[in-house]
Amino acid sequence: MKGRTIALDHLTQQGEQVEAAALIVDGVLQDLLIDSDHPRPGTIYRGVAERPMKGQGGMFLRTPDGSAFLRQVKGLAPGQPILVQVTGFAEPGKAIPVTTRILFKSRYAIVTPGAPGLNVSRQIKDDDLRDQLLEIAHEVMTGEDGLILRSACDGADPDDIAEDIAAMAQLCAQVMADTSGEAETLVEGDSPHALAWRDWEKADLDAGPGSFDRHSVHDMIETLQSPDVPLSGGGSMRIEPTRALVAVDVNTGADSSPAAGLKANAAALKELPRQLRLRGLGGQVIVDPAPMPKKDRRALEQVLRAALKGDATETILAGWTQLGLMEIQRKRDRVPLTEVLR
Repeated sequence: MKGRTIALDHLTQQGEQVEAAALIVDGVLQDLLIDSDHPRPGTIYRGVAERPMKGQGGMFLRTPDGSAFLRQVKGLAPGQPILVQVTGFAEPGKAIPVTTRILFKSRYAIVTPGAPGLNVSRQIKDDDLRDQLLEIAHEVMTGEDGLILRSACDGADPDDIAEDIAAMAQLCAQVMADTSGEAETLVEGDSPHALAWRDWEKADLDAGPGSFDRHSVHDMIETLQSPDVPLSGGGSMRIEPTRALVAVDVNTGADSSPAAGLKANAAALKELPRQLRLRGLGGQVIVDPAPMPKKDRRALEQVLRAALKGDATETILAGWTQLGLMEIQRKRDRVPLTEVLR
């Protein structure tokens, strides 16, 4: 099946229906969002400072959903309210990660309070279109808040863009003025269906009942529950999350040729970002590659960086250990699939 399709459906979890969204490209599952009982990224709280974390420059905050942790904060006293936004999912037993750099994000526009400037996505190359979008932005935006017009504006109706900007600007003004009071949830983060509409561009939409069955999404999800991933051209990798890190082991399979190691490792690193994204895995990722000459490491790094270009999650290649393991640091922006599907 060729093309891009967004399937919106529900999954049954512990007797309840939860929202889920799948992005399928040329018949391959590229992204998967499943709702959970965790606070959603993008949620905005009026938190209340509780106690500083000495030595780390951070502060624990009280929110309606439990304790949150704000890094690198100065001048904040216990008992003081502060507006913060959830940036990711907390690890078990840890506080919700939040930031004071709040964004109001929709399909066409991102309003940036306290950061003035009107900007257009670099992915929009047409100068006439860029000028038209900036004209719309100048007409709608007032005050000192900033605005970023997203790549989805390309081909969109100007009235829809203007309406989207106005809605985000109004929400921004209302929320940023609501600074006094006890801990409260001011804005809920987007659900999987809303996120799919917001972030997955230029795709056919199938939102009717049974869309996951029509596109074999249930079968694809079942495949993700296995730690073993077959690789193109032979070989495999095994992905096993532990409490401390995600371990990835690459094997050449039956191929014992001199080039087998590099071939399997390249296929694994090309596939790894998609697998981590679909499985909701992040934190420290340690790759144990198949045997290969040390001189081939640079080529593997290039393969990984190329694969990460299409991945929105912040991921850093930290380097290699003395034992020849590749170290990767990836932001935890999702709940692990194994936890969601319990």
